[in-house]
Amino acid sequence: MAGYGWDEYDIRDGGRQTIHDAGNNIDIITEFVKVPGGNHGGSWGVRIKGTPREDASSALKTTVIFYAGMEGVGSLEVESEKDTLGIEGTVTLAGQTAELGDFKLEITEGPESNVNPSPSHPSYQDKPLDRTIVSSLQVPEDALWQAKPVLFSSMKREVDAYVEKYGNDNAPPPWQLFTIPNEPGAGNIHLIQKVFEGAFEFDVLFTSGSVPKRLTSEKLTEEIKTVTESFADRFSRLFTPQAPFDQPKFELFSRSLFSNLVGGIGYFYGDSVVDRSYAPEYEEENEGFWQETADARGRGNERLEGPSELFTSIPSRPFFPRGFLWDEGFHLLPVVDWDIDLTLEIVKSWFNLMDEDGWIGREQILGPEARSKVPQEFQTQYPHYANPPTLFLVLEAFVEKLTKNITTNDKTLNMQQGDVHTAYLDNPELATHYLRNLYPLLKRHYFWFRKTQWGDIKSYDREAYSSREAYRWRGRTPQHILTSGLDDYPRAQPPHPGELHLDLISWMGMMTRSLKRIAETLDEDEDVTEFAGYENAIVRNVDDLHWDDKAQTYCDATIDDYEESIHVCHKGYISIFPFLVGLLPADSPRLGAILDLISDPEELWSDFGIRSLSKKDEFYKTEENYWRSPVWINMNYLAVKQLLAYAQISGPHRKQARDMYTRLRKNLVNVVYDNWEKTGFAWEQYDPETGLGQRTQHFTGWTSLVVKIMVMPDLSASGQKGHDEL
Repeated sequence: MAGYGWDEYDIRDGGRQTIHDAGNNIDIITEFVKVPGGNHGGSWGVRIKGTPREDASSALKTTVIFYAGMEGVGSLEVESEKDTLGIEGTVTLAGQTAELGDFKLEITEGPESNVNPSPSHPSYQDKPLDRTIVSSLQVPEDALWQAKPVLFSSMKREVDAYVEKYGNDNAPPPWQLFTIPNEPGAGNIHLIQKVFEGAFEFDVLFTSGSVPKRLTSEKLTEEIKTVTESFADRFSRLFTPQAPFDQPKFELFSRSLFSNLVGGIGYFYGDSVVDRSYAPEYEEENEGFWQETADARGRGNERLEGPSELFTSIPSRPFFPRGFLWDEGFHLLPVVDWDIDLTLEIVKSWFNLMDEDGWIGREQILGPEARSKVPQEFQTQYPHYANPPTLFLVLEAFVEKLTKNITTNDKTLNMQQGDVHTAYLDNPELATHYLRNLYPLLKRHYFWFRKTQWGDIKSYDREAYSSREAYRWRGRTPQHILTSGLDDYPRAQPPHPGELHLDLISWMGMMTRSLKRIAETLDEDEDVTEFAGYENAIVRNVDDLHWDDKAQTYCDATIDDYEESIHVCHKGYISIFPFLVGLLPADSPRLGAILDLISDPEELWSDFGIRSLSKKDEFYKTEENYWRSPVWINMNYLAVKQLLAYAQISGPHRKQARDMYTRLRKNLVNVVYDNWEKTGFAWEQYDPETGLGQRTQHFTGWTSLVVKIMVMPDLSASGQKGHDEL
């Protein structure tokens, strides 16, 4: 596969997707649009076009299979006239459900330019390939999601019959052999197969029974043109790359990454595996606690819960097709600039998963289809496990936009009144209503963190401004803290119940600041005072508990053999977390050392972004090497965002921040773009020595943050025209 994904896509309207199938010598374009109308959500259509690649045979054969299934109560059956040889012309399916009402699904024959394979074997007489083959099946409902096994099982029966009839030496050619039985009728899944020679095109048209006019191929052509023009216009207004990326190639790149991000948004429904035994070992209070918790997990106390529903984006459609809590906050940072209302619906969906205590499972593996993609040992969720609260970054961004819109009536945020993308900005009362309804859940989640992820100050005579503001991730093992998101990043060895984790207290600082701003928006004065007190104590304790004068950086803390609190310093993303989440003011006495650490090529700086771990660290590039050297775009986005902030306000490090911002911004965009151009994919992470993408390909979740980075201003010397005010 030489690349695949959306070239342009708006979840409300549709878009265009391209599949570069080098293995089968074909490029396939699908153009999908939604057509509003009626009482059941409207109609939709998709045009499928195939073009042989340059190295393809002039007689390239391609088989395409579309399938439709009916889950739950309803009906779906073939309405077209049945024929043992196959269906001529358009294949029509008629269906009905309570939610969709009556509807028709048409799979068209396509234009006259379509060519089908000519007869070359006696089997063609029984199944001519200039017709459409339809196989209707009734399968158990829990097997409906397994369309590929259902297809292959059906196809195997036909292949076996051909081989039995004609023998191996006289078997039909592959394009005739690998076909499904022609058995149209009733069923809960319908397989529809077309076989082409050369280029091809056909449409799939869904028409709601409650709309006045049937969707046609002619109407689909008009809608495709409208959707393309609308997307291009909106994208150029909101996401035009700034210098030095103000070139057509970067806009195409930006469109692709953003479209694949929103193209991964989906609705998920099903049960999940949860261990609610609340075993005392899960408190992780004893030395050697990780062995005790492993024993507790081994007792088999997990149970199915739900079903639950979730509306979310995902990190990668082919590899991680499910919701991840800490990923989602990063995913929504570009989306909030495009469609605020969509963003807020997704945020609300996540918080609606919260239990009575305030816990949200960090990985939403809903239903058997989702579980089929996850090893069994990783399926169970635990109500004492946290995850970075990145959704508060999104809410903070929303409140900032809302405040700016109210005070300045900023027309760049809501380009035209009544725009469905910006209703919550156009109507501040609607925004306040949303926040007020969500606010109790936000507070519950916040205080769940404080109750379950607290760190111990008093037992070890630690000196700090506050005796309460310290935090420790639960779910620790000697090798990992999966709950932190930074899985294998080096931590104290061995684990200890007296550990304090710098990244977690930093997240809590950001979370507190965000809640305080929401409370201000809602005029919750008492809460504002309360959260301001927590925020001040957290910021003070970050310095008191985690700054190491000798290392000149922030560090985790643990307890040594003499029951003394000591720092464990592994310079990398953890060390700069207070900077990343905006807890350091421009005049902080710590900021200079942090910037020097980041900009040092022997420590964190590379030509391809900020390394996750210092080159000088003993664990650099060791073992799994997941968070032990690679460049991650989400962490680098936080860094470039903070550098921009420092570069734009007065302070002793303004010039250094501006220089670092300019270079880092350029490095990040170039490394993601270069890999995308060469491989056709965005990647999960990037090698800091070579810049090569690695791990998961088509990782269009938080790697898509480069879209926001390209929109950031050019502060280079040329962009600033010589101004250098300190």
